[in-house]
Amino acid sequence: MESVNDAPMTDSLSATETWIERTARGSLAVAVLVMALKYAAYYVTGSVALYSDALESVANILTAFAALVAIRYSKSPPDRRHPFGHHKAEYFSAVFEGVLIIVAALLVLDAAWGALREPRQMDQPALGLVINVAAAVVNSVWAWFLITRGAAWRSPALHADGWHLVTDVVTSVGVVGGLLIALATGWAILDPLLATIVALNILWHGYHIVHRSLSSLLDEAAPAGTAALIREAIRVHGRGALEVHDIRTRVAGRTTFVEFHLVVPGAMTVEAAHAICDRLEGAIGEAVEGARTVIHVEPEHKAKLHQAHDAVRL
Repeated sequence: MESVNDAPMTDSLSATETWIERTARGSLAVAVLVMALKYAAYYVTGSVALYSDALESVANILTAFAALVAIRYSKSPPDRRHPFGHHKAEYFSAVFEGVLIIVAALLVLDAAWGALREPRQMDQPALGLVINVAAAVVNSVWAWFLITRGAAWRSPALHADGWHLVTDVVTSVGVVGGLLIALATGWAILDPLLATIVALNILWHGYHIVHRSLSSLLDEAAPAGTAALIREAIRVHGRGALEVHDIRTRVAGRTTFVEFHLVVPGAMTVEAAHAICDRLEGAIGEAVEGARTVIHVEPEHKAKLHQAHDAVRL
């Protein structure tokens, strides 16, 4: 006997998805604004380091657009070919973002190599640096918003976009600081050297974004904190059953899939066992927003209390 919790999405979850989509649109607008500012900074100075910063912003626009498309697609209801829904679409967006970041880094390295061979002095450095600082301020505020909201709304696309912007902000701060030193010392070679450091930093963060997203695509288990909430809900609301074992979880976007075996007395009626399942599904749903639970009911001789490391005695 199996019990499946397949309740329709709650109003609160629907509202969350609406805000996620609105935020993704905002990210696209912010990315365009920041790219315009950074390109203006590069245009007035001719600095290859500022060019590297502007180039990364082009990747920001592409990834913001990809995130918006993925978020919209992930909201599609389950269908015959995708009975578990389309929740993982956001992870593909995050992988795409990581790949674009890596490509941007390689382009920056190419530009930096050319400038290392032929260093040049910057034009109108003060104006360019002021413009770049303004872009960094806009990026830092939006990055904080994306990271906090992405975590709260469990949106991999927004969260990845936020951390991408953090690397952008760090890059901008390093570029501005380094160029100020270059202006003070007259060492033009610092400009391409900074661009090289920026590119290596971008490569590192691009790799981590891809790694995290691929791990989720491979059905990584729910975080330890979420798993603890699930176990506690089972322990508190599993009265009438004997044991729970083989608890498995996986996360896909804002949905947490939960499966486990519920051991009940062999003489218990189907109706009574189903009532316990309903109670557990409701409790897990309250503890973990967006949880979808599948419970396999077994008779008492299937107990594994001393064999399964995740068994819960009820």
